[in-house]
Amino acid sequence: MYVTAAILSVVLALVSLAAGVPKLLLKGDVPVKLQEHMGLSAGLVRLIGVAEVAAAGGLVVGLFWQPLGIAAAVGFALMMAGAVAFHARAGDYADPAARGNALAPVVLTVLSVAAAVTLGLAM
Repeated sequence: MYVTAAILSVVLALVSLAAGVPKLLLKGDVPVKLQEHMGLSAGLVRLIGVAEVAAAGGLVVGLFWQPLGIAAAVGFALMMAGAVAFHARAGDYADPAARGNALAPVVLTVLSVAAAVTLGLAM
C-alpha cells in the first residue's frame, strides 16, 4: 500500500508545485485568467499559490511522516473541491471550451482523497 501512496503523493506534489509556483509569482496565463474570468484578486491568487506549494511540500515530507502527508492530501482535496465550486459558479462545466480545464480539479480531488486513504492505510 505504501508504494501506491508514494506514487500518488509524488504525482500530486509535482502537479501542485507546477500549478502553485506561477500563481505564487503571478506569472503566466493562469493567474491572469483567474483574476479576469473568476474575479479573484491578485492577493487571493497568491494565497492559492502558497497553499499549493505548501501542499507539495507536505506531500513529499508526508512520505516519511504519514500524518503530515495525510493532512496535506486532505487540505489539497479541500482546495480542489473549492476550485470545482468556483468553476461551477463560473459556468465552466457547461462551456465546452472551458470544460477541459475545469475537469482537472475534479480529477485532482479524487486523487488527493486516494492519496490520503492510502497514506492512512500504509501507517
